[in-house]
Amino acid sequence: MGIVEVTEQLDWNGRNVTVAGLGVSGIPAARVLHGLGARVTVVNDGDDERSREQAAELEAEGITVRLGDGATLPAGTELIVTTPGWRPDKPLFTAAAEAGVEVWGDVELAWRLRGADAAPWLAVTGTNGKTTTVRMLASILEAAGLRTAAVGNIGVSLLDAVLGEERYDVLAVELSSYQLHWAPSVRVHSAAVLNLAPDHLDWHGSMEAYAADKGRIYAGNQVACVYNVADRATEDLVREADVEEGCRAIGFTLGTPGPSELGVVEGILVDRAFVENRQKNAQELAEVADVQPPAPHNIANALAAAALARAFGVDAKAVRDGLKAFRPDPHRIELVEEVQGVTYVDDSKATNTHAAQASLAAYDPIVWIAGGLAKGATFDELVQKSAKRLRGAVLIGADRALVREALARHAPEVPVVDLDRTDTGAMSEAVREAARLARPGDTVLLAPACASMDMYTNYNKRGEAFADAVRALAATGDA
Repeated sequence: MGIVEVTEQLDWNGRNVTVAGLGVSGIPAARVLHGLGARVTVVNDGDDERSREQAAELEAEGITVRLGDGATLPAGTELIVTTPGWRPDKPLFTAAAEAGVEVWGDVELAWRLRGADAAPWLAVTGTNGKTTTVRMLASILEAAGLRTAAVGNIGVSLLDAVLGEERYDVLAVELSSYQLHWAPSVRVHSAAVLNLAPDHLDWHGSMEAYAADKGRIYAGNQVACVYNVADRATEDLVREADVEEGCRAIGFTLGTPGPSELGVVEGILVDRAFVENRQKNAQELAEVADVQPPAPHNIANALAAAALARAFGVDAKAVRDGLKAFRPDPHRIELVEEVQGVTYVDDSKATNTHAAQASLAAYDPIVWIAGGLAKGATFDELVQKSAKRLRGAVLIGADRALVREALARHAPEVPVVDLDRTDTGAMSEAVREAARLARPGDTVLLAPACASMDMYTNYNKRGEAFADAVRALAATGDA
């Protein structure tokens, strides 16, 4: 099932390491490094009450913390370990480059700290679908009887997985573009890039830089580089990758697969990559109906997960059983309720236009609830591709005017309700207005194509507000 390369173990005793940023990855990294004997200094831009509480806890353990100054390189620093969100153009990193100091992320640190019996990594990145695909992959691996966990950007620390007491056969790893940027030596068993669309360009600086960081996931792959046949940019990343001898390019497609691809034939997910005589033969893996929900982009996620599992030697039965057992996380094309013949679906996780387009493609006709923080996005292409499916649109949030203007240009016949409010109570009004526009058989779809922070703490809270409003609607019978 593949050779695991283990990097040379470093001597951390007395080494001066600066950790950039408190939070979910910075604090564990600081504690791990301190436990290994390093002299750790944590620097943090913020100096609020929460930061001071975290700093006090770390200082009580013997870790130095410097609040309110994340720009200055501490004297004697030999290595920086950064949290993923810190942008590459931060003054701290400029100073580090001038001083010849390496910068690692928490993923790179976890990779370097693996033991001699380390579990191989099957890794997933992409603009959208990462978490779902990684969790599908973990479900398949578990169905095959393997000890595994879904880790990384999914919220479970790779450091915990690598250094914890539990032993794994293989890890299903979600990696963001931020994490990949700071992970120069990670070399995984097999990896997939699901799709590429403009996102986080304020952090990366350009689409080219964003794609290059995503492409790092293929570097040194041993068995398979999995790409999306429908997204040429992902295949281009495979072509550019420096991989191990014998590593194969494996495509996935919603159409009939060619040799070295996985795809769909008459409602069946099939494998023409990991079979004998793939020029003529195909292996049935599962039915489309085994994937819930069976929206096109979710079928694509399932094929990518199946490709990585098959690259690891998993049999067809485990693929089917794992997909049948899997249920997506909340707020990802989640059915909330049917009210008077209208279906209400929560895809609050669709925080960019690429994700919203995939969601809109799964339903017809639709009353679309959209808007929020656009993050520099434009909506013309999204509206052009989705216009024929729209019964109506209800717009909320700070940048709703951008969506409204795109609708006026490309779908002028679609009724639009523009809610001139950004308070959290706007969602209840949005649901009521959507119910007024909808007819039996329609889907009211929350797929905002925008971030949530103008109105909500995160997309989860936005989705919960939508679900609460739908249930209140059902209870009153006002639809």
